Amino acid sequence: MKQGAQERSLKQHLPLFIKGLMMGAADVVPGVSGGTVAFISGIYEELIDSLKRIEPSLLGTLFESGPATVWKKINGNFLLAVFSGVLVSIFSLAKFIALALQNYPILVWAFFFGLVFASAVLLWRQLESKRWVHYLCVLIGAALAFAVSKLTPAVVEVTYLKLFLAGAVAVCAMILPGVSGGFLLLMMGLYGTIIEAIRSFDIASIACVGGGAVIGLLAFSHLLSWLLQRFHNQTLALLTGFLFGSLSLIWPWKQTLESYVNSHGDEVPLIQQNVLPWKYEVLMNNPSELGLACIFCVIGLLIVMLLEKKGGEAQNS
Repeated sequence: MKQGAQERSLKQHLPLFIKGLMMGAADVVPGVSGGTVAFISGIYEELIDSLKRIEPSLLGTLFESGPATVWKKINGNFLLAVFSGVLVSIFSLAKFIALALQNYPILVWAFFFGLVFASAVLLWRQLESKRWVHYLCVLIGAALAFAVSKLTPAVVEVTYLKLFLAGAVAVCAMILPGVSGGFLLLMMGLYGTIIEAIRSFDIASIACVGGGAVIGLLAFSHLLSWLLQRFHNQTLALLTGFLFGSLSLIWPWKQTLESYVNSHGDEVPLIQQNVLPWKYEVLMNNPSELGLACIFCVIGLLIVMLLEKKGGEAQNS
């Protein structure tokens, strides 16, 4: 890690909390990844490395050296700041994001499109070298993300075991830039159930999803950390492909082919296809808001550029 959480002051932990807020809000939106936010905000590799440190051997350290040593070893202050923000966001800001998507879908998706596109370019620029194998990894990652975006959502009977497994699968996607945990939950037919459980504070369902998420997060972080250490450039290239491939999922102009009625009686899109802005106006009989969408897309691009600049300044200071 470039800078351990133990070396940070309280003032320096506030930005980590805010980045956690952004990650949590992104994770709730089908099509956007909290891992993308972690990457563009400059905490991705430290997050993976810190999670990897949580392993069974810590029990021995706990008995031998005490909880303070364990806390320092896992970069506890960093994890606490980030995941406090994630949890606060999921239970609060997520409602704002959902409301914005309901009322201004094109502008919200255009903003996310700018964020993800700029993140993909930034990630590609971070590769230390660019050989044919890296271009191949980008193509594979893009193809996988694009294929996932074309999956048809399932309709399943909800059980606690399925909620546990859904939490484990979705959280793995949430820490992968370009792969949306919310979208995978939608594909598994459990997105609406889990969002409703969060809104109604259904303790049993939340506990099942949370338990699966913790297990999946700890297990997958070890794999990601190993890949980044052994095949750093190839892994970054694959993640770059994930980001480029996910742009299909968050394209702002979509035609709804199938929809369903949720538990609140609202009609929600189920299967959609991308269309060009001028075709959107004809097919949906709604304005494309192309001008405003371009502005919001540029804002997303500028935010990533600003975060990159601030991250570079922080590393050089």
